[in-house]
Amino acid sequence: MAEFRLLNHRGAGGEPRAAILAGEDRVIDLAEALPGIPWAGSTLSVLGAWDTAEPRLSELAGAAGVASRPLSSVELMAPLLYPPAIYCTGANYQAHAGEMSAEGAGVDKATTEPYLFLKSGPHCVVGPTDEIRLPAISKKVDWEGEFAVVIGRRARNVSVADAMKHVAGYTVMNDVSLRDLSRRPDWPRWNIDWFGHKNFETGAPMGPWIVPASQVPDPYACRLETWVNQERMQDTLVADLIFNVAELIEYLSRRMTLLPGDVIATGTPSGVGRPRGIFLKPGDRVRVTISGIGTIDNPVVQGE
Repeated sequence: MAEFRLLNHRGAGGEPRAAILAGEDRVIDLAEALPGIPWAGSTLSVLGAWDTAEPRLSELAGAAGVASRPLSSVELMAPLLYPPAIYCTGANYQAHAGEMSAEGAGVDKATTEPYLFLKSGPHCVVGPTDEIRLPAISKKVDWEGEFAVVIGRRARNVSVADAMKHVAGYTVMNDVSLRDLSRRPDWPRWNIDWFGHKNFETGAPMGPWIVPASQVPDPYACRLETWVNQERMQDTLVADLIFNVAELIEYLSRRMTLLPGDVIATGTPSGVGRPRGIFLKPGDRVRVTISGIGTIDNPVVQGE
């Protein structure tokens, strides 16, 4: 079966158009190549029909004579503009849990379950080269490169043993965070304001595409690196996760049905800015790369 990447590119009118990358340089527009196929209209629809769509897209990627355009000629958008949900995992690498704790404490997996929060996809998601716009309400904007999992089959009360059957593929995400808004002095009874410091426009750069899980033999062998300008800030193997992908799916699916297109951001490793007092400023660039998956590279500007 031919390999492919699932992506969105910007159409002539600015609209997202679902496509695949075949090989290194052939972008095949799905609506053009598969006229009359209902699921070809959007990447979310593709994921909703994943069992049917994946082999058909593999066939398309390997077919001769299919109209395509070079990758350099298209503007990539986020591979999912409106994911049903983005589930973000907190403190899921031991070193990061330690650097964010006043006591330097890690996580005892034997007595702890995964810790998750939600990020609003339609408001936060931007593409792999789009601007991160620093909101005027925050002066301490931080990066968090993450390995992200995309669901391709509905999952409810699934076991760890069966969890990976529900994964369509993987992508790259930056869970940008407003550190000075993580506490609410006007609400001292609460510990952390997850909505306040995790949800803002442009707060979830994603992309550059979705790599099907069937094409990633060992996701835990992927290496995640985050660069701010020319300095490498984060460098780890996905194998260092405390709770792995299957365990996160099991935990979430006990509470609600995971839907095709849901994204699980598995957590960021050590190397974020807050412990060192370093934060993003206009003119910076943040690059997150995951081996075997791809790279997002976002300029930082001042927003409103």
